[in-house]
Amino acid sequence: MSVLAPPATILLPGDPGWDDARQAWNLAVDQHPAAVARPASAADVADVIRFAREHGLRVAAQGTGHNAAPLGLLNDTILVKTAAMRQVSVDPAARIARAEAGAVWRDVVEAAARHGLAALAGSSPDVGVVGYTIGGGMSWLGRAYGLSANNVEAIEVVTAGGRLVRADACTEPDLFWALRGGGGSFGVVTAIELRLFPITGVYAGLLWWPAEPGSEPGSDRAAEVLQAWRELTQCGLPEEFTTSARLMNFPPVPDLPDHLRGRSFVVIDVIHLGEPAEADRLLAPLRALRPVTDTVQMIPTKALSHLHMDPEGPVAGAGDGLMLASLPAEAIETIIRVAGGHAGRLLGVELRQIGGEMKRARPRNGALAAVEAEYALFAGGAAPFPQAAAAVARSVAALRAALSPWTARQMYLNFAETGRDPSCFWTPQAYDRLRRIKAEVDPDELIRSNHPIPPHQINHPHQ
Repeated sequence: MSVLAPPATILLPGDPGWDDARQAWNLAVDQHPAAVARPASAADVADVIRFAREHGLRVAAQGTGHNAAPLGLLNDTILVKTAAMRQVSVDPAARIARAEAGAVWRDVVEAAARHGLAALAGSSPDVGVVGYTIGGGMSWLGRAYGLSANNVEAIEVVTAGGRLVRADACTEPDLFWALRGGGGSFGVVTAIELRLFPITGVYAGLLWWPAEPGSEPGSDRAAEVLQAWRELTQCGLPEEFTTSARLMNFPPVPDLPDHLRGRSFVVIDVIHLGEPAEADRLLAPLRALRPVTDTVQMIPTKALSHLHMDPEGPVAGAGDGLMLASLPAEAIETIIRVAGGHAGRLLGVELRQIGGEMKRARPRNGALAAVEAEYALFAGGAAPFPQAAAAVARSVAALRAALSPWTARQMYLNFAETGRDPSCFWTPQAYDRLRRIKAEVDPDELIRSNHPIPPHQINHPHQ
């Protein structure tokens, strides 16, 4: 039997540039794969997969390296870094964007905006389009338009057999279904085609309050604002109106501005696709609480990429998420007690309202047909060294445990930064179908993902 030579795109331990090549977006995740491949095309990806099979290795794809922590050990795995595959094109007449596997949301958002169109992007401009979308994709516009995964027209993917296919509603329909919200267990996606929407501006911004006791005895600004926000989300908001609430704890470090250093804040994000007057009416109860900063105004849609103030570049952090089936007043009290101020090592705790189109399981939707929860929560902190990461993990675990009375059955793939039982991400029927598709397209489990789906019949001992 002939032995394939390594593709030119593969780096091995000790090669120049090795440490940079193996790095995840989260600098606290120390990846040690067998090799790193940096393909420039779908043909390169196919070569890498064939090489891996020939040499008894597995393959894991990374665009930006977000959500890398659950991957675990990679000593038998070629890490396929698709960052060089970053081309984006827009068909304004069809309202479709095609993004290669290494494209980040900034690339698509800016390309679409030049044609007066908007994408169902995430809150961070440097998150990979493919990973976000095949994991579900909860956009600021998702209450109105649904999950990003369910607004996909086609997906180009290299299978475990090294075959490049285009999956859509008519061709490879099972694979197309699985990749829309089923994650990265089914092949290496090389490009994706996404629907765009004719939106050029939104009424959006932030409301800020210091999360400190008020002037009245026993008053608590964090509790006051978060309870008011909770009540707002439960009063039948229009689906064009999206909001989230954050507790932000800034550490006492010298490189932060004086007005932030060592202080805690409550921040409400507001995004409205309708008339500003309607949003102003809805926001009146929150504004009555006198935020110290109110930036809500008409902005270009592409400015939403920076609204959330996510770090735009690799950082060292730790965190995890959970989904909530309900959010009573007691749950807010629990969050403040466990994570408010500097009670733990958390820099931030965020609650996002879901609902709207993201909760509707349309017949033509993919594996994640709908999100069966009312709110998503994510908590995290800085992890510049292992002891800090462990402290953050303990704080996150304490918060998850405290909120267990209200936790939803279904977890959301993109917010799970730790390993989970894979059945928790989908309905039982969808999970069963995903396992059958995995057994058909990759029975040997050559393709790895951060949240792997086992085939119905496992043919070898890889885990």
